[in-house]
Amino acid sequence: MSKVTVSNACNGCEICVSTCPVEVFEMQDEVAVPVNEKDCITCFLCVDECPENAITVEED
Repeated sequence: MSKVTVSNACNGCEICVSTCPVEVFEMQDEVAVPVNEKDCITCFLCVDECPENAITVEED
């Protein structure tokens, strides 16, 4: 399972929510939260598309 982290740099743009092919993220209190980390396929699209570089994905 991958470890997905969203830092305080998240500005709530929702790009990761719309980009993630397996719906790892959900918006909560105007920031992205990785609610389905177990589903992460480590494609790194969220990392690549985040304009604030707020997302990190660590492979196990």
